[in-house]
Amino acid sequence: MKILKKTLTYFFLIAVVNVAGLDAKSVPDSFANLAEKLLPAVVNVSTVESVETRGNNNMPPFPFPLPPNSPFNDFFKDYPQKQQPAPPSGPQKRPFSLGSGFVIDPAGFIITNNHVIGKATEIKVRLQDGTELEAKIVGRDAKIDIVLLKVDAGKPLPSVKFADSDKARIGDWVMAIGNPFGLGGSVSVGIVSARGRDIKSGPYDDYIQTDAAINKGNSGGPLFNMEGEVVGINTAIYSPTGGSVGIGFSIPSNLAFPIIEQLRQFGETRRGWLGVRIQNVDLELAESLGLKKITGALIASVNPDEPAAMAGLEAGDVILKYDGVDIKDSRTLMRVVAETPVDKSIKITVWRNRSEKVFEVRVGRLEAHDRTTQESAKQPTPGQAQGKVVIKEVGLTVAAINDQVRRNFRLGKEINSGVIVLEVDPAGSAGKRGMRPGDIIIQVNQKDILNPADVKTQIDSIIQDKKKIVLFLFERNGDRRFSAIPVQVN
Repeated sequence: MKILKKTLTYFFLIAVVNVAGLDAKSVPDSFANLAEKLLPAVVNVSTVESVETRGNNNMPPFPFPLPPNSPFNDFFKDYPQKQQPAPPSGPQKRPFSLGSGFVIDPAGFIITNNHVIGKATEIKVRLQDGTELEAKIVGRDAKIDIVLLKVDAGKPLPSVKFADSDKARIGDWVMAIGNPFGLGGSVSVGIVSARGRDIKSGPYDDYIQTDAAINKGNSGGPLFNMEGEVVGINTAIYSPTGGSVGIGFSIPSNLAFPIIEQLRQFGETRRGWLGVRIQNVDLELAESLGLKKITGALIASVNPDEPAAMAGLEAGDVILKYDGVDIKDSRTLMRVVAETPVDKSIKITVWRNRSEKVFEVRVGRLEAHDRTTQESAKQPTPGQAQGKVVIKEVGLTVAAINDQVRRNFRLGKEINSGVIVLEVDPAGSAGKRGMRPGDIIIQVNQKDILNPADVKTQIDSIIQDKKKIVLFLFERNGDRRFSAIPVQVN
């Protein structure tokens, strides 16, 4: 019996190992061939910035002279071998940053990070063979942190191609090549640790996370798959020390490539634009809107005379589908809109009044949008009740907006609709949902609010219909958001 148990256990372990390995790729014996192939296309990027100096030179001399062929000369070339006189006051040039980049076209087009270039007045690129070339900026995009450079090498340069980053899976092998700490030509390997990371660095965050060692100076360098194609652009690390702790972030090639093509063709970006402010849908918002599941992007406000408004979209609509793409959340919508060609007509499916509606929208251009455009300047019709109203059911005291209120809360003249929150009961449902004095209530239950009595009317309507949640649209510091607030009935 014991022999039978041991035999069954042995075969079970073999079966488990075989099943686990069905889809797994074998670990490479060496990455040397791949590294040798890719290294010539990766470059070091250095910049110089003009700065104002005051004529002080407090750097002490290096304590001993270095021999001419010392490998440390590059590290200490800017360190004085003897005490130098103070530089004159006025504009001076100094090294600004070191980073990495990679050639995407034999004609000399190079990609790096925007933060590597910064406000540089001079940009130099060093090839693997030591050749140093002056680079010029073709175009840049701060939103996803990339710059397209151009050098004239007088000959075709080794280059690399982009991969389809959507095919990169968690656990796939990747290789990072770059210029950490100015050392140049350094290779590290790891795996794709995670996908779709949002590190709050910009509106289109969708990073690949990797444990391939990425350090200061790797910024702008490529992240390769095992086919030798660029799956990402290394741009950030998470580190309490400044060194690699195995958490690095790369811009996916599928996010970067369309922008690179725009920079190459136009010298600037041309992103799509709807003219709406959006937010995610949570459980309570979904319930108040009659959605069966948490999905879509909720429109908090619509800019007048812009694409969404001209197509008939309204605040309170939930965008479920955009040009055939299912919209899971606001980040998804922001990315697909940005990638849409300007002036393209697309269909948008929205959830409105507990049913789906389809609108056709002609997409505008983000860069042409006037960011100072105010929302509607339409004056509301004065209501009868202009005093303050206490709404115990949600724990709010609201009032009409008058000159005294404007002075007390420092409201701008552009605030000309809705009512203001004077007091918030911290034990009330509105207080627990984060509303605070100074918030401007624009809508309740998706009905425009013209005076304090309108808020009470809409709350009473919710209670009469035996609903438990009321939908508020409020504005704070120029930003409009929806909030689903439970109604408390005694």
